[in-house]
Amino acid sequence: MDRVLELPGAAHLVLASGVAYLDPEPAAFEAMLEGWALQQRARFLDVEQTIAPRLRLVRRFAEFTNEHPWQWTPLEAEAFIDSLRSRRQGLAVSTGRSYQDALRLFCGYATDGRYGWPDRCLDLFGTVPAQILHEWNTVRHTSDYEGSPRRRPLTYDEVQALFDAADGRVEEIRARRRKGALAALRDAVALKTVYAFGLRRRETCCLDLPDLRRNPKAPQYGRLGALFVRYGKSSRGGPPKRRTVLTVPEFDWIVEVLEYYLQEVRPAFAPGKHPALWMTERVGRLSLRRLDEAFETAQRLAGLPEELDLHCLRHSYVTHLVEFDYPERFVQEQVGHAYASTTAIYTGVSDDYRTRLVQRALKARHAGLWEVGT
Repeated sequence: MDRVLELPGAAHLVLASGVAYLDPEPAAFEAMLEGWALQQRARFLDVEQTIAPRLRLVRRFAEFTNEHPWQWTPLEAEAFIDSLRSRRQGLAVSTGRSYQDALRLFCGYATDGRYGWPDRCLDLFGTVPAQILHEWNTVRHTSDYEGSPRRRPLTYDEVQALFDAADGRVEEIRARRRKGALAALRDAVALKTVYAFGLRRRETCCLDLPDLRRNPKAPQYGRLGALFVRYGKSSRGGPPKRRTVLTVPEFDWIVEVLEYYLQEVRPAFAPGKHPALWMTERVGRLSLRRLDEAFETAQRLAGLPEELDLHCLRHSYVTHLVEFDYPERFVQEQVGHAYASTTAIYTGVSDDYRTRLVQRALKARHAGLWEVGT
């Protein structure tokens, strides 16, 4: 065994030695979870977004097996993933991999001799934890994009139909003199903001008023020259990434829409000193689920395909920026992708755009012939 070190999460720091526990197995398991959480906090991983979900998954797996980590075998891991796939038709490959990764990380911690758990489990239970996930029973990352092939960017007509449906819902509620028109109007503006700035769901819901920024190079947009995104997608369990998304001329219609919301709609929620951009009737922040529901309602009213979801608006933003001939690096910075290859996955340019590219190439190569032909 490796020499036990004074590492955050070491067994001797979370499980007292020389203590006779009435029920040692649950005590050891809880101490193991506490130690793993401590190890992750020492790495400055996000507690709410990363550590807590991992702990819940390990507990869920232990409940499924009705055994403790020092009793687990690869068979239990394989049975667990199989049960998830049988209960949840269409379980995403990426979701399955994230579950496997979390369990593999926990087993890696429990089997690392530097944390002392192998020795402690051998003394208490006569057996040691093992790594139960390996290359033969885990998802292999063979493709950059593993989502449903049916999910795609919306066309310009589909985007317009979605927004028309969202606006139409506001008018319908008003005409019937029912409650909810204010919330429906907020939802319509939020959906347009997702598209106009290429935002993720959490990025949208976490926007605050101070995140509205001026762009000195585009003073005509006033306080809506840019959005400061503070809750971007994190990498490797780190803190949320930040970026500034500039308002571009092709999407500057959002300035008038947001100004109307800020001046007429948001004050009607009586937000007081609450900083959130998107308010609810209970003077709280718009939830992720509510934003999803807003899209699904507009999608249904517009008659759009069921496989399209809120994130497709972000795909549409990337695609349309490319079709507007913005440089790839600019598009990458706008949406906060670390790699250009990720931005490329989001792109699904139209046939018209590709035709224009071909025509442009022909003109550049055979300018004389093209002029004669036209």
